[in-house]
Amino acid sequence: MSEWTTYQLGEITEWYSGGTPSKQKEEYWNGEIPWISARSLKGTRVSDSDLKITQEGLDNGSRLALRYDLLLLVRGSGLFNSIPISIVEKPVAFNQDIKAIRIKKEFDYISPWFLLYWFYGNTRILNGIMEETGIGAGKFDLPLLKDLTIEIPPQKELEELTKTFKSIDDKLILLQEQNQTLEELAQTLFKRWFVENEDPEWELKSLSEIADIKIGRTPPRKEEQWFSKDDEDVKWVSIKDLGESGIYILNTSEYLTQEAVDKFKIPLIRENTVLLSFKMTLGRVGITTETMVSNEAIAQFIPKKKEITPEFLYFYLKTFKYQKLGSTSSIVTSINSGMIKDMPISVPDTDSLSRFSNAVKSIFEKIKSNSKEIQSLTQLRDTLLPKLMSGELKVKELV
Repeated sequence: MSEWTTYQLGEITEWYSGGTPSKQKEEYWNGEIPWISARSLKGTRVSDSDLKITQEGLDNGSRLALRYDLLLLVRGSGLFNSIPISIVEKPVAFNQDIKAIRIKKEFDYISPWFLLYWFYGNTRILNGIMEETGIGAGKFDLPLLKDLTIEIPPQKELEELTKTFKSIDDKLILLQEQNQTLEELAQTLFKRWFVENEDPEWELKSLSEIADIKIGRTPPRKEEQWFSKDDEDVKWVSIKDLGESGIYILNTSEYLTQEAVDKFKIPLIRENTVLLSFKMTLGRVGITTETMVSNEAIAQFIPKKKEITPEFLYFYLKTFKYQKLGSTSSIVTSINSGMIKDMPISVPDTDSLSRFSNAVKSIFEKIKSNSKEIQSLTQLRDTLLPKLMSGELKVKELV
């Protein structure tokens, strides 16, 4: 550490604010420039978004982040239990809840990847300078953030650190992309067999006729003793967890004590059970990997016949057109558990279900295996980062 150089974060970086073009101006939206909000700031890299603005929108309310800038969420509900920060892979616009961080020219020997990993390696410190602004929301104290001390190693060690963690990150990205490709393949098979070639002889039933449906619960929020961050307690699935998990749910942001589960009679969810969010955010689907519980915005589905597999149910719920259940304007607030139970499903014959299950079984097993490897690599990264970034551990000691 004697050879490391000490700076303040604000000393080596420049910070830029984003913005939101007027939603009343149609000419500002649906252009070609990706516009990043908390929703699209996921993972270590960012290059695109579902929301896009025009050049006119950029000129009248937003700002462009350049390649290798970092985008950091500095306020909002996205800061609850995580600190979203990504490196920009190609220029994108961004909103006012996000700051673009750029390394100053005189410090351009410091890789932006190193700075990215520095943030990931100092999440405990960062959490310590965050203010709560409401339930599940936070805000950074920016002057304190910029005053944080950052230790920069000698050039050779800096390059070794960057190379080590970028290799882990590249592996994570590869596995995530592989899972996305595999899921798209399985979904194509599902649509081909059960959507595009639906047999008129298949029996039309309600969802509750083919599966028992149970809804989760939330203990009183004011009674903090029921909630936990200890991974030895019972994993408690939220809508956010479903949004971040992919097909298989391995982690949750919160846990419940066993006492809470027993006292409030919260229904247990067994391994390999399909879940669906049906309040607030409708249509997020996932499959459990162990015994868990969920809140009241999530339903679990227990098939009454073995032919109705989790893989079939997953894609049925993933591709269902929920607009059928109510008007577009009120669907998020009007859906209830009764409507979920009454959802129509055309039940294929046993042979078709069996053939589909056999066709996608290996795909789902590979996705689960990849997901577990992603979890292991992420834990390895998060364990090593603080030690390497502080100089407590050297890269050569890992070999």
